[in-house]
Amino acid sequence: MEIKPNEKIRVRLESFNHELLNTSCQKIMEITQNNNVDNVGVVSLPTDKRIYCVLRSPHVNKDSREHFEIRTHKRILEISYDSSVNIFDLLVKSDLPPGVLYRICLS
Repeated sequence: MEIKPNEKIRVRLESFNHELLNTSCQKIMEITQNNNVDNVGVVSLPTDKRIYCVLRSPHVNKDSREHFEIRTHKRILEISYDSSVNIFDLLVKSDLPPGVLYRICLS
């Protein structure tokens, strides 16, 4: 009898809205639990923060400026599974909310 090694999938999620990101992580974890995959790990990555400085007035008052920021929240889900279960197709067909960028890496 052959012993099949566990395969790993890494799903990287990025979003500007942290609540959408958390619901997407929970949705993927539910998909894996429904298919008897127990080894799921969630890793929070540091938040990227971009700050843009804009002049308030187009002609005068160079000292008066406004600052805007965009925060990008990131998570990585590492899923270990048996090769008999086709998790990749389930993850591709999963209906994640718009505004969440996800990348699936096989290893």
